[in-house]
Amino acid sequence: MAHDANDQPGNARDGAPYAPSYDPAGEVVELCRDLIRIDTSNYGDESGPGERKAAEHVAVLLDEVGIESELFELDSGRTSLVAQWGGRPGGEGALLLHGHLDVVPAAAEDWQVDPFSGEIQDGYVWGRGAVDMKDFDAMLLSVVRARARAGAVPDRPIVLCFTADEEAGGHHGAQVLVEEYADRLEHCTEAVGEVGGFSTTIRGQRLYLIEAAEKGMAWMKLTARGRAGHGSMINDDNAVSRLAAAVARIGAYDWPVRLTPTMQTLLATVAEMAGTEATPENAEALIEEFGGAARMMGAVIRNTANPTMLGAGYKVNVIPTEATAHVDGRFLPGFEDEFFDTLAGLCGEGVERSYVSHQQPWEMPYDGDLVDAMTRCLLAEDPGARVAPYLMSGGTDAKHFNKLGLRSYGFTPLRLPADLDFTALFHGVDERVPVDALEFGSRVFDRFLDQV
Repeated sequence: MAHDANDQPGNARDGAPYAPSYDPAGEVVELCRDLIRIDTSNYGDESGPGERKAAEHVAVLLDEVGIESELFELDSGRTSLVAQWGGRPGGEGALLLHGHLDVVPAAAEDWQVDPFSGEIQDGYVWGRGAVDMKDFDAMLLSVVRARARAGAVPDRPIVLCFTADEEAGGHHGAQVLVEEYADRLEHCTEAVGEVGGFSTTIRGQRLYLIEAAEKGMAWMKLTARGRAGHGSMINDDNAVSRLAAAVARIGAYDWPVRLTPTMQTLLATVAEMAGTEATPENAEALIEEFGGAARMMGAVIRNTANPTMLGAGYKVNVIPTEATAHVDGRFLPGFEDEFFDTLAGLCGEGVERSYVSHQQPWEMPYDGDLVDAMTRCLLAEDPGARVAPYLMSGGTDAKHFNKLGLRSYGFTPLRLPADLDFTALFHGVDERVPVDALEFGSRVFDRFLDQV
């Protein structure tokens, strides 16, 4: 429940004009650029710069508008931030708004611009983290700072959370908060973070995708052991051969189509837009309606397992005792057993599996007040669009926060050009976000805070 329009500046209840006295998007572009300029590259080990500098920067931004925050550091530089904001007597359970501060590394020589410059070019903010996810961090900060200055504080308690280590599974970030500092989050009942609320274009009409589900994560190390020996001799217990065969089987396997409730809802919407009906048989054809995004969307109608790393040996004429590989496995909600049973068969005898990270999938009902609010706010800014849920192929911090029983969604609203291959920008070269999409997202999210 939002505050009353009569006792706060610039906001209105449903049905009244939306004309805030403050500008929710006033700082968003510069905030995004400043965050990009803070290198928070996460290499998956302890070699990166960490998130401390970014977390301290966010703490200063919040302190400037009277919002106190706490910093939580597991290891040197691996820092997350939590702040409590809003809430009045009778306010509902708190809403957790979370974004991560780390980014994947970027090789500057591959980019058109310095990936940590935050440069504005061709109407875009460029840089590592522009879409994953310093854009949402900036939107959230811009809206909160504008509201705090105007006294437009939500009735509902809000927990602001900026985490470390999401890009490596959240084990040094969200997992630490959930396992060691749950008292800071125990009053939360719902959560909103990445990746959803962005638009795609289907046959000339914009469709906004709200994340309502997420595949599980099985980052695995495969190990084969055999008999060491001279490379010139016959060896029927070769660890490299055994492992290579397993990796080849995994990489070549054609996983069958499996539709969860979220994807059934999405494909029914896409079918309606395409003038047909959705069936399991035409699911892949409907996925092609997403254009460049079909690479991601095609991965959420099936389990996937992609070999990513290989290691073995130390000299060309020595057969080693051990060979290893890493596989990025992602499994659909409700199809976990099928995934692991199939994978065991593909690995075969003599190949051991261990986990680098093993996290469960999740799927939320696509209904309720939070979903209604997200839909209304998007359509208020883009009346001719459609809104539907989707299942995310990657992982987010929601996997950890959901352990607290929160109802979670991904909602980072962005109105995107039809010709932008948006999903390719995640972890990609020349990552960038449109300036007007940042401003659009800030306006939508400001509306959203008025209705939750």
